[in-house]
Amino acid sequence: MVLADRCVMPEAMRALAAPRFGALSAPFMQPVIARPLPNPQLLYLNTGLAQDLGLDRSWGDSPAALPLLAGNAPWPGQTAFASAYAGHQFGAWVPRLGDGRVLTLAEWQAPDGGPVELQLKGAGPTPYARGSDGRATLRSSIRELLACEALHALGVPTTRALALVGSSLAVMRDEPEAAAVLSRTAPCFVRFGHFEFHARHGSPQQLAALADHVIEHHFPYLVQQPQRHAAWLAEVIELTAALFAHWQTLGFCHGVLNTDNLSVLGLTLDYGPYGFMERFRPHHVCNASDHEGRYAYTAQPTIGRWNCARLLEACLGLLDKQPEMAREQAAALLLYYDEIYRSEVMRRWRAKLGLREVRAGDAGLLNRWLTLLQRGKADFTLAFRNLAGAIQIDPAETLILLPPGQDAALGDWLNDWRARLASEGAVPTERAAAMRRVNPRYVLRNHLAQAAIEDAQRGSSTKLQRLLAVLARPFDEQKGAEHYAAPQREGTELEVGCSA
Repeated sequence: MVLADRCVMPEAMRALAAPRFGALSAPFMQPVIARPLPNPQLLYLNTGLAQDLGLDRSWGDSPAALPLLAGNAPWPGQTAFASAYAGHQFGAWVPRLGDGRVLTLAEWQAPDGGPVELQLKGAGPTPYARGSDGRATLRSSIRELLACEALHALGVPTTRALALVGSSLAVMRDEPEAAAVLSRTAPCFVRFGHFEFHARHGSPQQLAALADHVIEHHFPYLVQQPQRHAAWLAEVIELTAALFAHWQTLGFCHGVLNTDNLSVLGLTLDYGPYGFMERFRPHHVCNASDHEGRYAYTAQPTIGRWNCARLLEACLGLLDKQPEMAREQAAALLLYYDEIYRSEVMRRWRAKLGLREVRAGDAGLLNRWLTLLQRGKADFTLAFRNLAGAIQIDPAETLILLPPGQDAALGDWLNDWRARLASEGAVPTERAAAMRRVNPRYVLRNHLAQAAIEDAQRGSSTKLQRLLAVLARPFDEQKGAEHYAAPQREGTELEVGCSA
């Protein structure tokens, strides 16, 4: 069977007559020819995702699938491209960035009617590579694959990983490393930085065309609204605030929250030096390159707001022709971020504590618990997970189950928490089950990712496949997987920087 005839382009994918973002052409993007990857080997294929996207069961077994996923062949009927964007990186304006080692290989319509973009990361340099080799390492590719699939299983909006292709090619970073190409998908990959780029370097018509493209294809219910751009920006701000709230309540730290790494669809995008916080520290910094702690855990919500402010600045001309009126609208929209974030983060914190009703003392109860975690150097994920088992058991056993220490303070908090649950008429077994549905047993810990990477560097994907299987069911107790829930010993945490 010839892949281009039937397997790659089934009828569900033919329904989209032309590419979407690619149809915008220059100056939004430039065509790219991928650089062939020598000796490609398919290390991972997300078969479930492939079927969801409209690729049939035989797709991954076809002899033409690997060349496509490696960047060694073009997608039939489409031209690969890289897009232009700018951004604020660690607070500093960088006028020209763009897809330096990423190209969009294909766009189509999934069986559910939703748009799909397929990108290759590491398939060689693009016009925006700024002197880099355009390659990705096996190490960084595995980290991104694991992160996006782990967050997806946790219910966090994210890009997805379709496939990982390894190679005998070595690329130089701090030392020679194996190269790889990661295939990732999303409805679109438009970033805040796209709007910053066209606001600074383009025309008002160009900026409006980009916004209208995003609205038409991803927010179509806003097309007929008279103030569609303001309504769209409100949606982006809401999605962003909700995303940051979700991260905070899972202890997830992105690491590089530049404006060029924020999606206008509220997706977690571009995984570099990320990390799930283990020992609870409000000022935890997961990026070893972030020496000033700009993107520390406790700073993330404020950074989300700051980045939304930069997007609004770029889009002032879309809000009103009068600068003063546009600034007033932008200021009101930025306040909306605060409103959504406060509401969403407290909704999620309440669920993690097993609380259903909204009461005035909720923030105080939460902060007392987090203070106990900090003082006791508790593992964030396990402390919340174990709390579900502390609803009924004897106080002495509870102090053993929960790691924070300071028995008197913990005992007082437990009494107040249990009293609060009782005042809501909580059925302990039902409330504990509800807590376990939102407090994961398993998250992607850096030492687990590193073990999978080292295994893959030795030529095996066994640990990668096993880890992905565990992370796909983060809320379930899995027999034989106990060590996947265990934190790294204090003082042995891995540091992750920005090299890729």
